[in-house]
Amino acid sequence: MEKIQMTTPLVEMDGDEMTRILWGWIKGKLILPFVDLKTEYYDLGLLHRNETDDQVTVDAALATRRLGVAVKCATITPNRQRMEEYPQLKQMWKSPNGTIRAILDGTAFRAPILLPFIHPAVRTWEAPITIARHAYGDMYKAVDLVTEEPGTATLTFRGQSGRETSLTVQAVDGPAVFQAQHNTARSIRAFADSCFNYAIAQKQDLWFSTKDTIAKGYDGEFKRIFEEAYETTYKPEFERLGLTYFYTLIDDAVARVIRSKGGFIWALKNYDGDVMSDMVAAAFGSLAMMTSVLVAPDGTMEFEASHGTVTRHYYRYRKGEKTSTNPMATIFAWSGALRRRGELDGLEDLVSFGNALEQASLDTLKSGVMTGDLAALADPDFPTRTVTSEEFLDAVAQRLAAALAK
Repeated sequence: MEKIQMTTPLVEMDGDEMTRILWGWIKGKLILPFVDLKTEYYDLGLLHRNETDDQVTVDAALATRRLGVAVKCATITPNRQRMEEYPQLKQMWKSPNGTIRAILDGTAFRAPILLPFIHPAVRTWEAPITIARHAYGDMYKAVDLVTEEPGTATLTFRGQSGRETSLTVQAVDGPAVFQAQHNTARSIRAFADSCFNYAIAQKQDLWFSTKDTIAKGYDGEFKRIFEEAYETTYKPEFERLGLTYFYTLIDDAVARVIRSKGGFIWALKNYDGDVMSDMVAAAFGSLAMMTSVLVAPDGTMEFEASHGTVTRHYYRYRKGEKTSTNPMATIFAWSGALRRRGELDGLEDLVSFGNALEQASLDTLKSGVMTGDLAALADPDFPTRTVTSEEFLDAVAQRLAAALAK
């Protein structure tokens, strides 16, 4: 069969541990046999990031901004345990996702992949809930300070004009911890624009929630900028499409989400979005069934899986054991990136291939062939056959080849 052609490469960011293994299998079994793949490759594995002093992450982000589309494998963000595991590390490198998101100034949209034989833990949910997570600042670019004696912490801003503004954070009578975080008006506006535009494109209501009753200045700016964007720019189109923009406090939003039927976009600040996207994924079934796309204000998109590097399975794989790791979110990262590349370049065959890859994966699951995590969640009367990761990918490849042959 003649391979589907590409004209412009997409950025490929390789990763770590079990997801790196899956990455190679997905390319070898599901993409390279059918597509004349063109990528600009960057190895974001932890050791290579260490070798390059993390410059490779910056280079990958800049390439993404230049080429407009990227696909990323899950990567390790080292903590103290990882520093012991990898003693050659020069430092506790920052999250590559955080670096990439800061450079692209994008919003991460995460949505679950639904299956008819797996029912959400929340019985009222009937349609996917998409989490729109602001991807810049807050805790992820914060500075921490641990102190050992009584004293006073202050927060000082020194403007370019020379004017200074200072606040007393807290006077303490013993050891304490402090944290200072920030965001920018420009990034918050980009976040708002991305959310409103995505809601219009998906024709779904947009919810936004913070805690502006407590963080009156910080969260209050998020609320104000969103309301200003809606009233001055997006309200006519929302009304034309019959869509609703809705703001409420995050604790009220959680209660409303649990009672809802789903089918909307829920915009959240960086940390809130990190937590709630995992909660939504788990409630719908599995974090391995959660897609993620980072959308920048200029339309640049980076596709990835929402989950981590599946360390436990990787250690088993290194011992020579066969694992039943779910590759669905990583498959959908590739299909989404290829489809977007095809859309930008006017390549209908590449767009169709992205759709066919997703459909072949879903049809394989619906036939009962699946990895162990999904088999454990399936309806008791649904016939399942638990397979290894490679066996699942082989089954998808057979269906994909048959579909493309038609």
